[in-house]
Amino acid sequence: MISVEGLTVEFGGFTLFDDVSFVVNKKDRIALVGKNGAGKSTMLKIFAGLQSPTAGNISVPKELTIGYLPQQMQLTDTRTVREEAEQAFDQIHQLEKQLERLTLELAERTDYESESYHDLIDKVTHLTEHFQMMGGNSYQAELERTLMGLGFVREDFERLTSEFSGGWRMRIELAKLLLRQPDVLLLDEPTNHLDIESIQWLENFLATRANAVILVSHDRAFIDATTFRTIEISLGKIYDYKVNYSHYVVLREERREQQMRAFENQQKKLQDTEAFIERFRYKATKSVQVQSRIKQLEKIDRIEVDEVDTAMLNLKFPPAPRSGSYPVIMEDVAKRYGDHLIFEHATLTINRGDKVAFVGKNGAGKSTLVKCIMGEIDFEGKLQLGHNVKIGYFAQNQAQLLDDKLTVFDTIDYVAQGDIRTKIRDILGAFMFGGEASDKKVEVLSGGERSRLAMIRLLLEPVNLLILDEPTNHLDMRSKDVLKDALREFDGTVILVSHDREFLDGLVDKVYEFGNQRVTEHLGGIYEFLNRKKMDNLQELEKATSLAQKNMETDDQPSQSKMSYESRKEQNRALKKVEKSVAEAEAKIERLEAEQAQLESMLATPEGSADTALYAKYGAIKKELSETMDLWSCCIQELEDLKS
Repeated sequence: MISVEGLTVEFGGFTLFDDVSFVVNKKDRIALVGKNGAGKSTMLKIFAGLQSPTAGNISVPKELTIGYLPQQMQLTDTRTVREEAEQAFDQIHQLEKQLERLTLELAERTDYESESYHDLIDKVTHLTEHFQMMGGNSYQAELERTLMGLGFVREDFERLTSEFSGGWRMRIELAKLLLRQPDVLLLDEPTNHLDIESIQWLENFLATRANAVILVSHDRAFIDATTFRTIEISLGKIYDYKVNYSHYVVLREERREQQMRAFENQQKKLQDTEAFIERFRYKATKSVQVQSRIKQLEKIDRIEVDEVDTAMLNLKFPPAPRSGSYPVIMEDVAKRYGDHLIFEHATLTINRGDKVAFVGKNGAGKSTLVKCIMGEIDFEGKLQLGHNVKIGYFAQNQAQLLDDKLTVFDTIDYVAQGDIRTKIRDILGAFMFGGEASDKKVEVLSGGERSRLAMIRLLLEPVNLLILDEPTNHLDMRSKDVLKDALREFDGTVILVSHDREFLDGLVDKVYEFGNQRVTEHLGGIYEFLNRKKMDNLQELEKATSLAQKNMETDDQPSQSKMSYESRKEQNRALKKVEKSVAEAEAKIERLEAEQAQLESMLATPEGSADTALYAKYGAIKKELSETMDLWSCCIQELEDLKS
């Protein structure tokens, strides 16, 4: 579908890509991976036509449509959310205006028998069918479905985009992109500002509705769920793996071991050759052999190995000052905003050295309880901090408290103490501030860079209770690993508010679940908690809590264990019925997709493109497929609710 041939990109003498070639096929799901600065975002910009390569080219069919979501975007502030999202349907609006104009012309004409009148009728008929095929009568429903899938509520649709934060504005842009349904989706860090619910919706959309996808993401779980081909960019070359990210990691390690063996063998041969040259350089009898060896050296294609920096993996942060045995004790803590209850009866004890996670749906009170612990807001009940507790707090707004006039290096040097000061540049490199980036002024840093810098600064301060609210949002995979290892070795107490299962796994030993206006304690790690709930992700947890809330409204209903035989039988019957509906919907989707592909092939021919009946049939199939997918989504939701 898209062919990349001999792509080379150079910046001021530095080669980013060197003679790179590969092909993107229809329905491909590709993850671009590599170190920061390897060129992932640059590759997406070249695909989007926003940047030109130094050499080589990308062959894109003329009719192919490409949609690009950058990390930063511009939105107008004069439109509502609905109006901004409707920009995705410009073609439909233009076609609608053209039809209105031609219909008006038909109404005004009286030459009913003329050839031009009949031509006009044919044109209106053809455009009407084309309008229906493009979803002209159903696009508003699709627009609302997409916005709500990305976390908006109906009340938001008529609000101006200027009223929303950068993260929500990014969701509007993502909605526009998905609604256009381009042949190729280019996504640069699409999950950065999404919660678990929206990420899950996007995963499902990409799996069932998208065409080809090329994405850059540092969310392991997301790229594993959405891609099945991984292209690694390393040292100007690409390595193409026809597997998802988890399998790629294993294969990459095998490749690197082979690289290292080849590199070591070549280095030995080079050393032997150079030693021979040095030994016999000035002997006339060996001049021919010496010259031959010199020419051999010049012709050798040197093997390069992309070194994995492990220097920071055992980083020791300053020891935490000793606190009392129980840094946080709560009894019957509640928080209300007016008549709105966030949570109540929160009773918990966090021991010294505990590493705990706060999980649950956004708005359930996780950050609110953190603010209670910090003393930033009032509350009901008893909340006591232990002796000598020194809190280190990280949230997105912490990045705004940095001194704009300092450099990145000076910001860290100011708080670093002892031997750690000799490793400042290594620490900065591990968090993507290597080389000249450490000399940047804070005032020129992006929001993500400021967040990373605030994180490093916090981890070097002598505290014994770390409270981190979504700390991994702006970290790449390697930086996450560095942070995770540092927190694992931290001898103080840690409270983590996070949706990142991979990050929490092996780090926390206790989970506090927020939902139904309660805070419930669960001993063990994040996957033990999820397994006990018979769930495989936090999204299912959030659905289950809302279902439980409905059940709580009727206290006199029998529990599952006390249900009568007939009740259980009825529930099993309902479960089988929904499972059958899911299977039928999946079979129908498979059949309709096959029919759609066949019609697309026919419409691609000169004869097919002129066949209006074929266009009408294609439009009907496309509409039926969309409705069936919606039905399938509803059945899946019903099935999950029944199982919960």
